Parts: sequence; structure tokens; C-alpha cells
Amino acid sequence: MPNPRFPAILLLAILSGLVACQSELSREQADGPTASIQVNQLGYSPQAVKEATVPAGFGDTFELVEHNGGRTVYRGTLSAAERWPHSGEWVRRADFSDLTQPGHYRLRVPGLADSHPFPVAARAYSSLNDAAIKAYYFNRASTALDEAHAGVYARALGHPDEQVEIHRSAASAERPEGMALASPRGWYDAGDYNKYIVNSGISTYTLLAAYEHFPDYYQGRELNIPESGDVVPDLLNEVMWNLSWMLTMQDPNDGGVYHKLTTKRFSGKVMPENATAQRYFVQKGTAAALNFAAVMATASRVYADYEATFPGFSEISLAAAEAAWEWARSNPQVVYRNPEDIRTGEYGDEEFGDEFAWAAAELYLTTGKPAYWEALEPKVVTISVPNWADTQGLAWLSLAQHRGALPEAAQTLVAERVRSLGDALYNEWRTSAAGVPMRAEDFVWGSNGVAMNSAMMLIAAHRLTDDERYLGAAQSLVDYVLGRNPTGYSYVTGYGAHTPQNIHHRPSAADGIDAPVPGFLAGGPHSGQQDASDCPIPYPSDKPAKSYLDHWCSYASNEITINWNAPLVYVSGALEVLYGED
Repeated sequence: MPNPRFPAILLLAILSGLVACQSELSREQADGPTASIQVNQLGYSPQAVKEATVPAGFGDTFELVEHNGGRTVYRGTLSAAERWPHSGEWVRRADFSDLTQPGHYRLRVPGLADSHPFPVAARAYSSLNDAAIKAYYFNRASTALDEAHAGVYARALGHPDEQVEIHRSAASAERPEGMALASPRGWYDAGDYNKYIVNSGISTYTLLAAYEHFPDYYQGRELNIPESGDVVPDLLNEVMWNLSWMLTMQDPNDGGVYHKLTTKRFSGKVMPENATAQRYFVQKGTAAALNFAAVMATASRVYADYEATFPGFSEISLAAAEAAWEWARSNPQVVYRNPEDIRTGEYGDEEFGDEFAWAAAELYLTTGKPAYWEALEPKVVTISVPNWADTQGLAWLSLAQHRGALPEAAQTLVAERVRSLGDALYNEWRTSAAGVPMRAEDFVWGSNGVAMNSAMMLIAAHRLTDDERYLGAAQSLVDYVLGRNPTGYSYVTGYGAHTPQNIHHRPSAADGIDAPVPGFLAGGPHSGQQDASDCPIPYPSDKPAKSYLDHWCSYASNEITINWNAPLVYVSGALEVLYGED
């Protein structure tokens, strides 16, 4: 019998709440297994922030044990249980940042299986960084990959692109429809075999920024690509493969830039040499011209130190950048939309203020011309985590790198902008139940790219302020993509204890080799599930952070692209430097 002094209606409310909680728990359990310890499967640098995520309900303490031998080396207390809405899980965090002794460990919590083993070691991401760069070599167009450099992933030449036709959408008096021109080299953009200027823009820039910001790190790093052994860092050798293609996408008659080089339809699941449909230059556009201008201006200053190897390139690329800029100024609102007979990736964008700001910033930093600073209008340009359709953050990334060369008022503005984004991301980290600064709106197509670009901007804030808080938040995002997430995957092929095996990448699917090409970052989970009707098996969950399917069919969660790999390169190299290489 209830206590007569306890209102019956209140008792009913409590009982109803318990039933509702139990129902919610049942729904969460139905979304997939949750009782596993999540760690960064590649490990942590000794000086890094080190956290793991533990499901709630299994006690209050954790310990680290030696992977071989099982001796306990560290004990700690878990954080309070909180619900992470993006996964629907109740979780606790294990913080063992003050463990700096190198070794191989497992994290142990009573009632749970031990975590995957992981190292605490200097240069924890060195091999990852190499592989993330070399993934671009594996995605080269217009060349065979020989066994000496590609190993088991050797393949025949595909897409020489010596006879690319002008599509009617790109036709002009000087270059009529059907005219054939050469446009070799470049990288396949993603899991398909087409080449897109807009996505090449942010990808190529980010790799150039990795070198420009941390040049000493990339000196002497050999990746076993055909250019290895020369005086140029292999990162820049690889980037040149794409830059040389990008230059062919500019019409020398007016400075405009074609949006993409593509077939009319996506190819099937075949190797490059068997994808032989006619390829086309398709429509010029403002986004393509400005992406091109920004990248070529950046490349001009980066490659100026390698004139002997690439004679004239610095001058040529700057002239190309300025010509593309002038075309965009004269054609400020040419929106790209796929013509009726083109059904490949669109990369459509209707707002170009961010691209104008980015291109103006790069041109100003390379030339010093006041007109570009005036065109930038820095006081009205905001800052955000960059993606292919929103590049204003890249302007601030470069301005921060060259802040000392700016007027004093501009230096203050750059610091304010970069710090404001760093603070927002840091606050997301500290208030996140899982210790991951990802918002609901970040779980979009390519959510792992969002994570890495967020980490890149946090690193910019750290470098500007020397504030370790930002670096800790960046580390948490690396942890997330390398296994500290509710799917249990380290999302980089070949790197981690549990990695994607069936990425949406034509060579990986068609080469007859079980393991996918290594070093690629899978797109990652989000609840859009645009490919669900094409997949023979269902997604394991509709929760944003768990909506991931390791299957070829899942182009929405398991495709790879050059623009997601680029910030992985930047961030993994930056953490190596900033946490100390030795």
C-alpha cells in the first residue's frame, strides 16, 4: 500500500517515468551493442591528453594494465555517467592523461572486456600520416601504379585523359563543343573516377597548408612514390601531381576554370583501365575559378623554394591564379548545376562570398597587393569549420599562419576570429558527455571530415595562443576517428584493430584483394542513410553517431574522398610536431 501521505498522482508519475526510462533504455539497446570500451586504437603521445569512453553501469573505477603480462600500471576514477544524445548511450570517461610512461596497454573496467591494446609512444601517428598522404598516390589518375611503389595494389594505367572533349555547357568560340584537349594527371576525387576542381580546391590547399605550417616535419619523409629520393618533400611531390592537372582545367583564352572533368554517368565497380567512357570538360563556374585562384596563389609561394625542380611553376601558378580571380570578378554569380546529360557529382554551391574571401586572402599573402586586402573585407568575413562549400575558415587559417606580416589591427582581428572558433569547439568538448566536440549538425555526409577540419581549426587556435586546451580538444577528435566512438571502428583503412573493410572505392572493390587500399578515411556515420534502399543489409542504428555501415553499398557513410583525407594529414602531422616527435 502506498504511504497515505504520499500523493497517489505523484507516485503514478514516478512509476510512469520509470517505465519511460526503461523503454528508452530498451530502444538504446536495440540500436546496437554499447558495452565496450572505446579507445584510440593507434594510441597516444606521452604528453597528449588521453581519454577513453566507457559505457555506464559497470562501476566507478578503471585501470590500465600492461598488454603483455597484465600488470596494473595506473588506476583512476571514471567521470559521472551522462547520456550522449548523438549515440543514445550513457557513458563515462576515463582520463589517464598523466600516464606518460611509454608502453602498450589495455584499459580495464570490471564487468567489461578489456579495451583493444594501444600504445603510449612518441611518434604515435607517424605511419598514419605517411599512409594518409600515400592514399593520394593510390588515387592517381593517368598512370599505372607499379608493384615497386604500390605493392599488391599495383594496377594498370587508367584514364590517360589525352582526349577529353569540351561539353556543350563549356563550349566557346575558341573551344567549341566536341573539341578534344589533354588534361592528364590529378587524383580521382573519391570512390569514383572523376576529377572535380571544387573539391580539389580544399583538398590541395589543406595539404599545402600542412607543409607550409610544419615544413621541417615533412623534410626527408620518404613515402615510396615514384618521385621519392629527390630534393622535394614527398608531400609536395604528391601535391604537384594534382596541381599539374588543375592547370589544364583553366581556359587560357579568358581565365575561366571548368567545374569538373567527368564521364556522363558514374562507372560501374571496375578497375580504372576498364572504365573507358568518354570524358568531358563541363561548364565553367565561379566556385571553380575561386577555388583554383586560392590554391594556385598558395602553391606559388610554397613552391617558390623549389624553383630548380619545378622551373617557372611559381610564376605560372600565380599568373593563373590572378587570371582566374579576374574571371570570377567579371562573373561573380555563375552557379554550377549539372547539365541534363551529366549525372555525376555536382558539388553545387550558390553562395560565393566565402570563396571570394579565401581567394583574396591567398592572393594578398602571396603578392602583397593592397587591392586583394580590400577585396577580402576582413571585418565582415566570419569564421567557421571549413568544408568544400564553406571555405572562409581557410582564409583565417592562412592569415593566422602569416599574422606577423599583417598590420597590427589586422593581427588583432585574426586572433579574435581564430580564438572565437577555438573557444566554441573547446566548449563543445568540455560539455560533451563523450568528450567529443561534435554537434548534431556535424553528423552530416562526411562527418569524419567535419571532425578532422574541426581539429585543424583547434590546432590553429593553439598555435596562435599556445593554449593547451585547444590541443586537447583536437586530440579528442583524432581519438574519435581512430576508435573512440560508438561504432568501435578506427575509420582509417589499415590503421587500427577494427577498421573498415568494404569502403565505397572502386579500386578497393574491384581489385580482388580482400583488404582495401590503406590510408583512406571513411566518410563516417550520419543518420541520412541516403543509400539505404541500395543496401542489402540495414544500418545498425539511426542514431547519428552509430549510423554507419561498412559495406560497398554505403556511399553515404563508407565512401572515401580526397577532401576528408587532407585534414587527417594536417592534423596527424601537427600533433606529431606539437606533442613532440621524440
